[in-house]
Amino acid sequence: MQTNKQWLLVSRPKGEPEIGNFKLVETAVPEIGDREVLVRNHYMSLDPYMRGRMDDKKSYTAPQALDQVMQGGTVGEVVASKNAGYLVGAKVVGAFGWQLFGRSDGTGLRKVDTAKVPLSAYLGVVGMPGVTAWYGLNGIIEPKAGETVVVSAASGAVGATVGQLAKLKGCRVVGVAGGAQKCKAVVEEFGFDACVDYKAGNLDSDLMAATPSGIDGYFENVGGAVLDAVLARMNAFGRIAVCGLISGYNGAPIPVNNFRSVLSNRLKIQGFIVSEHLEFWPTALEELATLVGSGKMKYRETVAQGIEAAPEAFIGLLKGRNFGKQVVKLV
Repeated sequence: MQTNKQWLLVSRPKGEPEIGNFKLVETAVPEIGDREVLVRNHYMSLDPYMRGRMDDKKSYTAPQALDQVMQGGTVGEVVASKNAGYLVGAKVVGAFGWQLFGRSDGTGLRKVDTAKVPLSAYLGVVGMPGVTAWYGLNGIIEPKAGETVVVSAASGAVGATVGQLAKLKGCRVVGVAGGAQKCKAVVEEFGFDACVDYKAGNLDSDLMAATPSGIDGYFENVGGAVLDAVLARMNAFGRIAVCGLISGYNGAPIPVNNFRSVLSNRLKIQGFIVSEHLEFWPTALEELATLVGSGKMKYRETVAQGIEAAPEAFIGLLKGRNFGKQVVKLV
């Protein structure tokens, strides 16, 4: 059997990650023991949260260990099994990280059906990003028909899902994205009512024009100037779900000049980590899978080819070079 290729984190970034922070190694494909399975990963996930785990500092979870395989989600196929619950050929979602093969006793694995949902989508719209969108919108923003919901990073895996779910609830949905091409897709493909191009240089005035009745709910992925502009447009008793602050992940400051709006408008701002709300995952995944399978939920993917491309694709993700969910195709 072929060797296993793995990307290790060998040094912690100072600011933006560099290729030199990673090392590609080859190891033997793991042998499975009693009640274990061997999975050949077909796709691996690249996500913004990985940047935070690369730093050795206090956070909601332990940092990525040095000289160990980079952590992350995967989807693949069982190629050897001594576990009756997972037959050879079964497609599974796991968390084997940046490598070709993974071994498991079944803990953390989830069998998936690819008849109507493509395998890679289980890393995106019908996976952790999709559940993140579902929970932040339904559990924190709690939108009502007729309200205005704004979504930053609207062309990304999470943002595009948030917007479509909010539209299904009868909201006016406004996206914020970087570049005219992304904004066009946010409106024409994902069905948002409007999209503000933050790179156009008119963020405040364009956001005002797109939200004439103010903003009732905001799904935050970015921070920085986008958050500041949104705070200035929030309506009384608005709700903000803080999912990410990617503008500050490489150490840049996150200025907020309009924080007074929190008090004057009695806003609810709540950060959340979707892995802490596992009780909602089955409901969210079932709904999302149904929407994708029926064609009512649209999504995009940026696919890097081959495990060797992972670090460069990850660096590009943090710079906004991807469109939709960033995955690496391994087979």
